[in-house]
Amino acid sequence: MATILVAADASYLRDQLAFAFAGADDAVLTVDDGAAVRAAVAEHGPDLVVLDMQIGNMGGPAVALDLRLEEGAGRLPRVPILLLLDRFADNFLGRRSDVDAMLLKPVDAGVLRREARRMIGTPVH
Repeated sequence: MATILVAADASYLRDQLAFAFAGADDAVLTVDDGAAVRAAVAEHGPDLVVLDMQIGNMGGPAVALDLRLEEGAGRLPRVPILLLLDRFADNFLGRRSDVDAMLLKPVDAGVLRREARRMIGTPVH
């Protein structure tokens, strides 16, 4: 069982992503504000963070950079980050924000689960 933190401001996307992990006995936590991600990572220690490109007042790349800066300062552990891109051209921002993987939306649930399992290092169910 893994703990996965999903950050997106759109409720339909949070629900869709949480549903994609539902059958795998994973604990899925959601936040709808980019500024809340750091505190959620500190409190819950997720195995994976899934970020949308837009998360309220703070985009996914900015949240990823914030997590990496906190990690570099020793205030947070390293956690794998999966960034969901709105368009292919956004992969430039993903590379610059030190995420571990990127997927282009709309994301197939099976592809999402396989990528999450690869990143976490657990078998696909």
